Amino acid sequence: MSTADRARDALARLVDASATERVLISTAALVLSVLIGAVLVLVAGRMTTCTVGEAVYYFGTGFCYDPVVVFDRLFLGALGDPFSGGWSPNGQFAVTLRESTLLLFTGLSVALAFRAGIFNIGTQGQMVVGALATALGVLWASSLVSGALGTVVLIPFGLFVGAVFGGLYGAVPGLLKAYADANEVITTIMLNFIATGIALYLVSGVFKDPESAANQTVPLPEFAQFPALLFGAQQDFSIVALGFGLLAVVALYYVLEHTAFGYDVRTSGVQPEAAEYGGVDAKRTVVASLTLSGALGGIAGAMYVMMVLGTFQTGIPAYGFDGITVSILAGNNPLGVGVAALLFGVLKSGTTVVQFATDVPPQLVGVLRGLIILFVAMPEFFRLLARGLPGTGSKPEAVATDGGAAGDRGGEADE
Repeated sequence: MSTADRARDALARLVDASATERVLISTAALVLSVLIGAVLVLVAGRMTTCTVGEAVYYFGTGFCYDPVVVFDRLFLGALGDPFSGGWSPNGQFAVTLRESTLLLFTGLSVALAFRAGIFNIGTQGQMVVGALATALGVLWASSLVSGALGTVVLIPFGLFVGAVFGGLYGAVPGLLKAYADANEVITTIMLNFIATGIALYLVSGVFKDPESAANQTVPLPEFAQFPALLFGAQQDFSIVALGFGLLAVVALYYVLEHTAFGYDVRTSGVQPEAAEYGGVDAKRTVVASLTLSGALGGIAGAMYVMMVLGTFQTGIPAYGFDGITVSILAGNNPLGVGVAALLFGVLKSGTTVVQFATDVPPQLVGVLRGLIILFVAMPEFFRLLARGLPGTGSKPEAVATDGGAAGDRGGEADE
């Protein structure tokens, strides 16, 4: 057997791997990345000067950086040191959950588009549009209601506004792809710049808070923001927002796996020609998928405004681009997005802890985080890539040839 044949067989086995096997592969990749990262920390520690008292010793040799401490801070530090005694949900654990909550929505946004075979690189722009629309809409509506009733009314209203405007912005590249055959990668990237530029123009001018030197809107009243509940208000995190995120995970999984629309999305992503032959309206599916994808990105923007900042401010962090990594880590599976978002949230939060708790340079910390993401993502990346190669994968999704009756479209996907 040639090397090419062995590689093809390996890809075929990876494509057909069960959920349990994929979890084991990802876990093994995580362990391997930690081991390689530990070696890098030791090597960097040998190249750095420190006092004898600061050095740690492994194999009879002194090192300036201790990999055990680094990875302890990276993972356990991000969880608020649960084994140290006196653990509290406030502090770094709340930061981790906050990051994970926002990444849930951006990851779901990208995963939905990818499942439809569409490369939506525009979640960041859709998030910006949703965030700005939410801030302006909630500010207007907050003059009509107040108090506890205001909270009950304005939070769903803000999420709705973010979803609508994010969805409309996502529909633009969908329409361009469906009816003008425009490449969605190019259009979504350009729309990111357009969204950022328009938001900067509006917030630095007509919608600017006159009492602030920053480019931001007038702050939302307290009753128009997510309630902290179990967490302190200074943590910028709400368990209610996380609950919305988990509901979105379950809802999108159900939609993709048990509805006619989900059947159209899945088959369009796996076998677009066969899907169209089977009665799937390809153009409608493209527009609908990018619209719903944009809506999820817009909800992430609404969360950022009503949970984290309490206003819209230019310079929103790149959660939309991080969502691409989260989606790949999850294999574009909505349920996997929940786990991948938590892992990515831990890494983002833990990076800050390592920088404050150790003398390790931030550049090295960034390398360690990137190494972990790379190792965990690569098996899923190759799996997704191999699904498009002929002769790999023995369980292609069946496509109805009778017009795709709704009753036939609810079958389980191979995901």
